[in-house]
Parts: sequence; C-alpha cells; structure tokens
Amino acid sequence: MVLVLGGFELPNAFHVQLSIIIVNWKSKEYLQKCIASILALTHDLDYEVIVIDAASYDGCGEMLSEAYPQVRFIQGQANGGFAKSNNSAFRASQGDALLFLNPDTELCGRAINLMYEQLLSLPQSGAIGCRLLNSDGTLQASCIQSFPTLVNQLLNAELIRRWFPRSPLWGMAPLFSDSVSPSEVDVVSGACLMMRRKVFAEVGGFSTEYFMYSEDVDLCFKVRQASYVNYYVPTARVIHHGGRSTAESGVNLFSSVMMLESRWRFFLKTRPAWYCWLYRAGMFVISLVRVVLALLIRAVESLRNKETSWNATVAKWGGRFRWALGLEDWVKDY
Repeated sequence: MVLVLGGFELPNAFHVQLSIIIVNWKSKEYLQKCIASILALTHDLDYEVIVIDAASYDGCGEMLSEAYPQVRFIQGQANGGFAKSNNSAFRASQGDALLFLNPDTELCGRAINLMYEQLLSLPQSGAIGCRLLNSDGTLQASCIQSFPTLVNQLLNAELIRRWFPRSPLWGMAPLFSDSVSPSEVDVVSGACLMMRRKVFAEVGGFSTEYFMYSEDVDLCFKVRQASYVNYYVPTARVIHHGGRSTAESGVNLFSSVMMLESRWRFFLKTRPAWYCWLYRAGMFVISLVRVVLALLIRAVESLRNKETSWNATVAKWGGRFRWALGLEDWVKDY
C-alpha cells in the first residue's frame, strides 16, 4: 500500500501528522481559495488534504485535479449531511490528528500550525478551536459557545447577546479577553475544529443523527464526557465567510427549522423527556409572539404603502412555529 501525498507516491511508513478534511457542497470557488491558503501558509508539518463532495457535483473534483492534484478527492454519491461526510473522509484519512475545516474558510498566517502545537501541548486536549473572523475581519462570535440549555436557547436573541456578551450563558467570554493563552471552553465551531485521531475514534466520531447543525456541539459534548478538555486558541485566526451554501440555495427557512430540530435531537440524547418538551413549548411561545409582531409590522408598512422587508421574518418564524407544533414533517427525512 502506498500513500499519495503532494502528487508523489510514498511508502505506507510515511508519517502523516495531520489530515485536513473538507466537506464541499456547492462551494467550489471558496474551496479553491481555502486550499490555496493552506498550501501557502502551512509549513513544517506533514499533512494531507482530503476533500469530499457531498453530491453537489459543482465541478470541484475537476478543479482539484487541475489546480491541486496533491489533494485527495472523494465524490460522495448522496448528500447524507455534514457528519456522515466527515466520518467517511475520516475513514480514508491517515493523520494522527484531524482538522475538520469548512470550504468557505481562509487561513490567517500559521493558524493550523498554532492549533496543532497546542493540540500536542495542552493537557487532556480534546477539540481545539480558533478565532473565526467574518469576511470583513470582524469577530465571528459563534466560534465558541456553551452547551445548549433551556435558558440560553430560549434567550438566544442577537440583542441580548450583544448587551451581555461575557455572560456565562453564551460561553463567549474568552473572545473578549486580552489574553493570548488558550482557554477551556464547552464548544468550538465545526467550521475549524482539530482533534487527535484517537480521541475522535474513541468518542465515535460525528453523530450522524444530525443532518446539519449541532454535530459539533454533540462531538464536543462527547469529548467532555470522555474526560478530555476543549480549548479555544485565540492566536490562531481563520476567516470564515460563512453560510454561503445555505444562502445561495435559498433555503433560509430550511436552515432555520433544521437548527431547532438539531437542538431538539441534542436534548433528546442528553436530557430527560420533560426537559425536551419544555424546550419545544418554549419555542412555540417565542415563535408565536415573533410571528404576530412581524405580521403587525408588515401590515402597518403595507397600509403606508411602504415596501416591506418583513416577509422573510414571517416565513422564518412561521416555520419555527409549525415545527414546534410538529407540522414540519419533512425534518424526519434528515
């Protein structure tokens, strides 16, 4: 058996320190920039890059063959979701460590090297995360978070988080610290998540009951349950353009409902039944209030012959309201 790395055939005794795994879905242009940044900025590390296309057939295989023949490409035959695709690529990987990276990311400097160094040096290291930045360089606060609870999910409003960003409810306090030392956190974003191979295998990889969202939360929870520690490394920075595939396919309602469904499934795994149903009841009340308010504002704007921007809000919270009542049956197919 041989390993193909950097376009060369190497004996299977070759030691791969890190496998970088990228799941692509209609993100070919961003994927090309992502890989270019990896190859340009990651040195002094024996690594392989594996791209698995989740049946988007967007031409990324052809692009990789021409521009980056050293990248290992897997063409998925069906879109089974983020978790299944990553697990499939993991089984094809060789590295002692794994980096799960979104295709719409670009490295800043030695981000991967910094994360890898901390992975090896931090005690009982589980999942390692970085500081994610938006396209304009501003902070992406979702790069770390606390484990979901009834309180932080029902109060999960942008305005409240903005008022109280250091509250333990959100688990984001290290983002606003001046310290450059790694911090222990609950959850790091699956957009850029590094882990030792043996730890990933020990906890059973990504849980495949999630089609999208919460698979990183679930993984970090399993890691903590196995007595490992998840860390945020502030000196490692990665630009995450974020949400491109969802936004471009026009499925904002889909993603909004799937977020609730993924949290519901996480609670079903980790909490008693009454807790889960209380979450659903809470989302019913919140969604109903938001729908009514959005409809009222839309009606007022219509009376004033003003072009309304509230249709999307009504659709989003209407979908969440129907989900809380169990009327979005399609989620069961994912």
